[in-house]
Amino acid sequence: MFSKPVEILLAEDSLADVVLMKKILKQTTTPKNLYVVNNGIEAMNFLHQEGEYEQKPRPDLILLDLNLPQKNGLEVLKEIKSDLKFKAIPVIILSTSENNKDIVECYNYYANSYLTKPIDLKEFYQCMEAIDNFWFKFVRYPLN
Repeated sequence: MFSKPVEILLAEDSLADVVLMKKILKQTTTPKNLYVVNNGIEAMNFLHQEGEYEQKPRPDLILLDLNLPQKNGLEVLKEIKSDLKFKAIPVIILSTSENNKDIVECYNYYANSYLTKPIDLKEFYQCMEAIDNFWFKFVRYPLN
């Protein structure tokens, strides 16, 4: 369990999905700070603390959409998991794609999980609640 708020980076270009995730994550029990970027380049700038993200914290968890503009989610995942500074950060892929090729590719590049975004609001809430329960209540992280 975290003694401080959990730092979450959400890389998502759909404003509707961002609004929905913010609303749902506020309702879950773990205290958290949510940072949102809208494309893959911004995601990597956030992680490297470059530009406007210079003072942002290292995320404890990354929620990554596959279909990001400028640099897609798979490219971002490859960069994250090939860099020793970021490799241990859990990355959850959230995508509308149910294509098995996408799922296999994400796991081949060490995604920690792949979730298809539920269309139903109740299912979406249950999905976010499951993420909250599993990643912030049961999983143990190394101390930095």
